[in-house]
Amino acid sequence: MSSNPVAETVAALMPRARAELTELVAFKSVADFDQFPKSESEGAANWVADALRAEGFQDVALLDTPDGTQSVYGYLLGPEGAKTVLLYAHYDVQPPLDEAAWTTPPFELTERDGRWYGRGAADCKGGVIMHLLALRALKANGGIPVHVKVIAEGSEEMGTGGLERYAEEHPELLEADTVVIGDAGNFRVGLPTVTSTLRGMTLVRVRIDTLEGNLHSGQFGGAAPDALGALIRVLDSLRAEDGSTTVDGLTDETSWDGLQYDEGQFRTDAKVLDGVGLIGSGTVADRLWARPAVTVLGIDCPPVVGATPSVQASARALISLRVPPGVDAAEATKLLQAHLEAHTPWGARVHSEQVGGGQAFRADTSSPAYQAMADAMAVAYPGQDMQYAGQGGSIPLCNTLAALYPNAEILLIGLSEPEAQIHAVNESVSPQELERLSVAEALFLRNYAGS
Repeated sequence: MSSNPVAETVAALMPRARAELTELVAFKSVADFDQFPKSESEGAANWVADALRAEGFQDVALLDTPDGTQSVYGYLLGPEGAKTVLLYAHYDVQPPLDEAAWTTPPFELTERDGRWYGRGAADCKGGVIMHLLALRALKANGGIPVHVKVIAEGSEEMGTGGLERYAEEHPELLEADTVVIGDAGNFRVGLPTVTSTLRGMTLVRVRIDTLEGNLHSGQFGGAAPDALGALIRVLDSLRAEDGSTTVDGLTDETSWDGLQYDEGQFRTDAKVLDGVGLIGSGTVADRLWARPAVTVLGIDCPPVVGATPSVQASARALISLRVPPGVDAAEATKLLQAHLEAHTPWGARVHSEQVGGGQAFRADTSSPAYQAMADAMAVAYPGQDMQYAGQGGSIPLCNTLAALYPNAEILLIGLSEPEAQIHAVNESVSPQELERLSVAEALFLRNYAGS
């Protein structure tokens, strides 16, 4: 990184950043209070609130959102007449999954091979630290030239929409000229990237019932309708032979015309086993960013250990459907539910309900904020031009903010590049990426103030 005062300040702050991220990662802030104590999330929220107060933020508050979680808000007054920038991150994290599969404990930040490992290190507690680093660097080098609002969400990973509903009920709170969502990531380490599209999502729970109760498979199997077998048939109908998503009425032919994803690199990033093929058709970018994708997230059925010779009377599954920009998530939900009903065999009773979701997002990349970010990233990543990529994941808040503030510019950056393995075991963050992106965000705020 070329020498400049902001970069030098961020570099000097990195030991403090590691110490703070260690503290923040230690909170088991999973917003599923049936699995993890609510006090862990409350502890993380208070940590963020205290950090904002220490930086001089005013009106710092823990917002009680309708889903029973808390989002942390703070406002930092800038020069008179300055623009307002909203910085977003979330402090809640995914469950650690199988803790025994982690090389080091998931809630203890640990350095290994030049990366910092821990749940939330990249997604998205590292994003909180990134915002703090950027603001501290500006304070040490002439001051912060914009009004800054910070919002740290407490339930983003659960998809329960608490902050979205709160923002709709208090539309003035998050109003800004530009929003920087710190919950995305570079296409690969060292390649500065702004995410310009997000797929939308719907979560649907389906239940199939065939009998009043389980039956002995020897006495009744062969004629008695098996609910688990029916469910398997239904789930199989959601994919074509090549693995493409096939929901009746939902197109699977759109293409991505931006940055492409090399298939070999994707296999490496996704850790696909040797000899196992990828699914779907078209380019990898088409499949990830421009087309719908269905995933069976879970099935309720007897485990293999302890299973009895029974015909199952009922079975359930949780299905995720990602939809690209241009497809209405509500309409996609209706199509998915209609598909499930149409493909349920043997007259079995089927019931489905939506349990989560959000619309897709497409940014206006021609806006002044994008030029300000491109100039900033060119300094933070010498010799690299800013790239535009899609993201297969969903951040429903983006659409809420776009609807509430149609004139606001929205940029998505962050630390969740492929090596970070977010949502998986051994999640990690690159400290070099944290440093560079903090520099980029600081320079962006300065550039944007003068644009």
